[in-house]
Amino acid sequence: MCEKTLLAATRRQFLSQSALGFGAVAASSLLGAPAADPFAAKPTHHPAKARSVIFLFMHGGPSHLDTFDPKPLLNKLDGQPVPPSFGKADFQFTKVDKVPLMASPRVFKPRGRSGIPISDLFEHTAAHADDLAVIRSCHHDGFTHVTGQTWMNTGWGRIGRPSIGSWLVYGLGSESSNLPAYVVMLDGAIKAGAPAYGAGFLPAMYQGTVLRSSGPPILNVNRPPSISAPQQERMFNLLRDLNRDHLQARPGDSTLDARIASYELAFNMQMSVPEVSDLTRETAATRKLYGIDEPRTASFGAQCLMARRLVERGVRFVQLYSGGKRGAEVGWDGHNECDQNHQFMASQVDRPIAGLLADLKSRGLLDSTLILWGGDFGRTPFTDGAESGGGNRNGRDHNPYGFTVWLAGGGIQGGKTIGETDEIGLRAAVDRVSMHDLHATMLSLLGLDHTRLTYFFQGRDFRLTDVGGDNNLYRRLT
Repeated sequence: MCEKTLLAATRRQFLSQSALGFGAVAASSLLGAPAADPFAAKPTHHPAKARSVIFLFMHGGPSHLDTFDPKPLLNKLDGQPVPPSFGKADFQFTKVDKVPLMASPRVFKPRGRSGIPISDLFEHTAAHADDLAVIRSCHHDGFTHVTGQTWMNTGWGRIGRPSIGSWLVYGLGSESSNLPAYVVMLDGAIKAGAPAYGAGFLPAMYQGTVLRSSGPPILNVNRPPSISAPQQERMFNLLRDLNRDHLQARPGDSTLDARIASYELAFNMQMSVPEVSDLTRETAATRKLYGIDEPRTASFGAQCLMARRLVERGVRFVQLYSGGKRGAEVGWDGHNECDQNHQFMASQVDRPIAGLLADLKSRGLLDSTLILWGGDFGRTPFTDGAESGGGNRNGRDHNPYGFTVWLAGGGIQGGKTIGETDEIGLRAAVDRVSMHDLHATMLSLLGLDHTRLTYFFQGRDFRLTDVGGDNNLYRRLT
């Protein structure tokens, strides 16, 4: 072969081999070495203040004006038209210039050493005012339940993005090898459906696992009575050995590795879930603290106690829903008789929430557990749709333009309020907090930089906070 031919052949071989080599490098980077456990705890971006989250979601949208954001001017202007200076905005059923303002019938008092004003709807929770950071200036643009719930849970106004719990498990893994990393407890159906706690475009393993309120907490979690525990363990050990032999012949197959890990988790859950869901193991004093033995507070009290037991065992994210729709019940959606609705709903959750805060604190878990309380949005300072002829003169419409959430534990400084709505509670006006800001803060408290927690999908990197979010709120809370 002449020198010119040899040079051409060598060049072709070099380019061909280089291309294959580059492809192999890319593939190895994407697949990586098979992980022993895809849910294994992962390093944080910076030191974390919290290890887990309990999200108390008030389904339907509690009124900030009747709970944590008193407005003296609103009470003074009761029954009058909305002053033009407050402008106009779109609402689901209401036109601002055609309805009267409605004062809050609730009594607000300064609570704790910090003096945070909290209404009499939350007398038990108010005893923990010095542990709360009340954020009064939240806002988003979703004035229907589905958009409000997806904004709160996924950081986006449309269905399809991963939930915050999924992002956390993706970013941090789990500290429990025998329980789901992300647990959801419902109170009937929710308007946004399963996508509110789904994994979106993240791998499905990161979606929330629903614990049922009746029957087995998870379907098929109980061992069939025809199989003994030793038999099941021998069967599982054989299956594990066969799967691992299968995996050794297919190195780098992360999908197979994840499936094997999910089988192992399922087996471990059959051992652990019945134990963690057995609340009879708790003392009478603990059951009383959560109100489990009283009909009005039994359901949400059991959920709150279960949440404590779960984070105690390393579960990363627990979400409790109050007020899912069941028959004629509408949750916290106070379109008609808002005060009556809120009295009923608050009576179910106030004592259990206070019990959860007290129990976590007494066990030394509050510092490492971030509690978030909130709902779809707030409510309007004026009556709901009175111009339509139906009346609803004691109800309040949805209000995403200014509402309240509160945080506790997780390394934050309690006993403070952050931000303000305007004088009638219509819009966030001072130190406005978007959902991206709130989610960035939550990630920061758990040791994650929201700009670095990304997932490549459809040609670009996505993140929980999209292209927004800052850490101003984090700095104020810590």
